[in-house]
Amino acid sequence: MKKHLVVLTGAGMSAESGISTFRDSNGLWENYDVMQVASIEGWHADRELVLQFYNLRRSQLKDVQPNEGHLILAELEQDFDVSIITQNVDNLHERAGSSSVLHLHGELTKACSSNNKNLVTEIGYNEIHLGDKASDGSQLRPFIVWFGEAVPMIEKAAKIVDSADILLIIGTSLQVYPAAGLVDYAGPETPIYLIDPKEVSNKPGITVIKKGACEGMKIFKEKMKFENF
Repeated sequence: MKKHLVVLTGAGMSAESGISTFRDSNGLWENYDVMQVASIEGWHADRELVLQFYNLRRSQLKDVQPNEGHLILAELEQDFDVSIITQNVDNLHERAGSSSVLHLHGELTKACSSNNKNLVTEIGYNEIHLGDKASDGSQLRPFIVWFGEAVPMIEKAAKIVDSADILLIIGTSLQVYPAAGLVDYAGPETPIYLIDPKEVSNKPGITVIKKGACEGMKIFKEKMKFENF
């Protein structure tokens, strides 16, 4: 029976594919103030600006490719039962071939009703404009969990982490809750690995691989060949 490898990924996972992270630029995201374009207050203040921002991000996503870190994660399904929990809204894990991906913060290639986030529509890389309606007649909005909104998938994610034989964390600061609290659901005997080029954790018991996603995943893959869990 394959071991259950649970992987929690953040912005650093996709950074090497060319997707920028707002935390590296003083709260600016593609030169936008993050609270203007990634909060429920920003949506209520200027829907057109928010739609424009996510249309741009969707267009950029179309032109980027999964990096070697994404591809190695997909390859690990040959040897492990891999569950990915991602804070990222891109589709690079899926495009790399990973088969079990839970998106905590929504997905760029989907839209939903402004009144009911359960009314979800696949839009691919197409734009959303003012006046585009969901099936309930409300304005379509990006299917994104913004600051100020609940994270509906967090309980499911916690159950997945609780069932992990091995926990791997890639490219996340472990500072933003509720996602940062997921590591606490790992069992006391569960080995935890963290891949990040920066100093992001002082939690005891975590094996840190201080590399970016691509180089770090190569090292992790080699480690897994010799570990005996």
